[in-house]
Amino acid sequence: MTEIQVQTNQRSYSVFAERGLLSHLPVTAAPGEKALIVTDSNVAPLYCDTVEQSLKKAGFSVHRFVFKSGEQAKNLTVFGEILEVLAMLRFSRTDKIFALGGGVVGDLAGFAASAFMRGIEFYQIPTTLLAMVDSSVGGKTGVNLAHGKNLTGAFWQPTAVFLDADTLTTLPELQIKNGTAEMLKTGVIRDAELFARLADSDTPELADILRCIEIKAEIVSQDERESGVRKLLNFGHTVGHAVEKLSDYAVPHGFAVAAGMAVAVASAQKRGLASGCLDPLLAALRRHGLPRGTEYGAAELAQAVLSDKKLAGGKIDLILPTRIGSAEVVPLDVGEIEGFIADGLEVLRR
Repeated sequence: MTEIQVQTNQRSYSVFAERGLLSHLPVTAAPGEKALIVTDSNVAPLYCDTVEQSLKKAGFSVHRFVFKSGEQAKNLTVFGEILEVLAMLRFSRTDKIFALGGGVVGDLAGFAASAFMRGIEFYQIPTTLLAMVDSSVGGKTGVNLAHGKNLTGAFWQPTAVFLDADTLTTLPELQIKNGTAEMLKTGVIRDAELFARLADSDTPELADILRCIEIKAEIVSQDERESGVRKLLNFGHTVGHAVEKLSDYAVPHGFAVAAGMAVAVASAQKRGLASGCLDPLLAALRRHGLPRGTEYGAAELAQAVLSDKKLAGGKIDLILPTRIGSAEVVPLDVGEIEGFIADGLEVLRR
């Protein structure tokens, strides 16, 4: 079993990775302790029975909450339903939540855990590539509002993360691409060798998945609440979140981030920044069947960006690579957002 440690002020925890891990999760219940498995309608038929049996063997009294899959479920209504179920089942502060699924599941379950009785423990069990390399580590939880993505939430670190790579075998190709976009992002901002391996491969290897988790763990350990270096993880997300919102979340997160990375780097290159980054990035996106731009215009994208939670003091922090493997935070005035996006779109449409 591979173990990767994450050190934070709230709590320190480990990411445990092993094939077949779902059948023997390394947890032990205290007498009478309850567990709620939060999952969605796609994942429940595949893995919920296995996890339930694993938790029962560990001594838990196990319950389930299953919601309809999709980003549209990441809202205050479903969040409230989870809280009501916890209350109905008479959960206490010593009982546990297990988030089984992708990023939507983890965000909802983690936010509910942070709020119920002012905080109970939860465990992340990511079953998608995107959740494994991104959302399951770092303690960001929350839901979307009508006016923007992830506008309501909390930093609430999991007690542990359990990664079973066998779950990747049931993922459709689209979901592999979705996660690969975040892996490419990680390589661009932090590890040129990782980026090169991904750019030359057709399917991510387990070693590269674990490397992405190591990088995320290192960054989160340095900056738990995104006041400094953790901002780098938002590369591609400013325009990416705008694309998601404008599409009513029909564009998957990783695909939107891919488009956001392309726009950001294209604009930066036109302005004399990010030299030598655009061609390798576009080639890697092309290889993995990911977007290299967006159909939306600069004006509508800029308007959607104005709802981004990273907007503060009339500025928004853009993340721009200085070279493959290194990036920096570049503050941009709100009034410049549309022009910045327009420059990127112009370059990409040539």
